[in-house]
Amino acid sequence: MRYKDFLDLKLSEIGVGTYLGNIDEETDKNYFETIKLAIEKGINVIDTAINYRNMRSEIVIGKVIKEIDRKKVIISTKGGYIAVPPDIKDASSWFKKELVEKGIIQPQDITQTGNIITAKYIDWAFNKSLENLNTNYIDVYFLHNPEDQLLNFDRETFYKKLRNVFRLLEGKVNEGKLRYYGLATWNGFRVLQTEKQYLNLKDIYDIATDTGGENHHFRFIQLPYNMAMPEAYTLKNQNIDGKNLSTLEACEKLNIYTYISASLMQTRILGRIPENILKKLGVEKQVHAAIQFVRSTKGVGTALIGMSKKEHLLENLEIENINPLKPEEIDNLFKEPA
Repeated sequence: MRYKDFLDLKLSEIGVGTYLGNIDEETDKNYFETIKLAIEKGINVIDTAINYRNMRSEIVIGKVIKEIDRKKVIISTKGGYIAVPPDIKDASSWFKKELVEKGIIQPQDITQTGNIITAKYIDWAFNKSLENLNTNYIDVYFLHNPEDQLLNFDRETFYKKLRNVFRLLEGKVNEGKLRYYGLATWNGFRVLQTEKQYLNLKDIYDIATDTGGENHHFRFIQLPYNMAMPEAYTLKNQNIDGKNLSTLEACEKLNIYTYISASLMQTRILGRIPENILKKLGVEKQVHAAIQFVRSTKGVGTALIGMSKKEHLLENLEIENINPLKPEEIDNLFKEPA
């Protein structure tokens, strides 16, 4: 397994994602076995979110943690969407009683997509994730699709919300409950500056600096990048010191590590990659082409791949027997006709 050194961390270039799957015991069992095997094979990045599969993905990871050395894994989770425990029969009643009536959530804080970024809710979600994950600290905590806030609130209000939550998360770091935090996004970093959900990385970095000082812990972002969604690499939508940069370039400039989601685009790009591209990527299998493209791109940290079955894990890990391409070879893929 190849690893990336970042600050005091050594992160595997491939990480396990836990978003997809039915909300049932069979899927839990498959994830448990796959994550354990992944760790044995050298993967140390495991990514989840409190709302994935009604908290069941976090709970499965918590069961794995009971059986391994916690220090061997880098666990990231996310908060920002309404999450209901798996044993709740009446979600609406539970939500009203446990979150609204207790003042953790105000109805006006919820966006049309069910997104909530307030210090009170993130504090509740963070503590619930600690419980689910069976751990006393989280390595990386992401705010989940915060750009959804811009559908309901103006940018000034959004920045105030981020400032309040960053202050909370810096406090978690000081308490020893958190190592780093960041933003896990879908649209925010891969759209034009004129789009409503556009996120300006330098503005957000400056909020972290104002909140946590020069040694702040806003050091990660997560965003999609694959052959069908190349904007993180190709779109120069960030500006730092008067220079237009892609999001991946901006992250390198600001010393922010990137987790790549949708590396396989939930397998939708598999079977559609032309043979000549496979040859240029130095692989024979479609799945390896998708992984090779992502992991070889300059600025990519860890490529997350959703894996709930051991056979998929083992097939994906065959890529470790093949050398990544040089950055200029990825550049050439964009320049040359397919």
